[in-house]
Amino acid sequence: MGRNFLVSSLALTLCCFSTQAEVYVAPFAGYSFGGNGLGLTINEGVSSDLNISESEHYGLVLGMKTNDPGSVYILYSTQSTDLRDGGLSSDVVTELNVDYWHLGGSLYFQHGAFNPYVTASAGVTRLIPSQSYSSETNFSMAIGGGLAYGITSNVRVFADVRGYATFFNTNSSLFCDESECLWKVEGDLIWQAQANIGFEVAF
Repeated sequence: MGRNFLVSSLALTLCCFSTQAEVYVAPFAGYSFGGNGLGLTINEGVSSDLNISESEHYGLVLGMKTNDPGSVYILYSTQSTDLRDGGLSSDVVTELNVDYWHLGGSLYFQHGAFNPYVTASAGVTRLIPSQSYSSETNFSMAIGGGLAYGITSNVRVFADVRGYATFFNTNSSLFCDESECLWKVEGDLIWQAQANIGFEVAF
């Protein structure tokens, strides 16, 4: 549902701009770290913390340039990692995919071929475990900054850092299996940071 909403939102946004506007595609890869801050109650009152392990990720940005100068875009990022108990044992609870689907915008500060920028976005985070637990979809927001360098008139390389906050209902359950929900959420958000590098091709 979140994926369809964001794709539809991007299509509507693009329709609001001139057909002569510059469209771009930007694949990227990087490293995700953080992924903690969520406390849980397990098995009738036993408390624990769960942390998302650091690992590599990759993704894609599809967007359109604006006259600010800036851009509006849809971002997809996926990370294959695992969920670990935050205690001394750091046992793996389950393998986990963390997917971000965001709609956002960037503002550039042009200095010749170098273009520093700030960016902000909002959308959903999909947490997809490998075992029999259900997937979770939660609202999330991100803010970041980076630097783009123009190689040609329509090709740029870029590097940026983004911070993501995924919000949870403190009264909800997390990762239910077919019979019951073993974990009750105590915290209200997970913080995660990304360091990215990629290239952008404009059309």
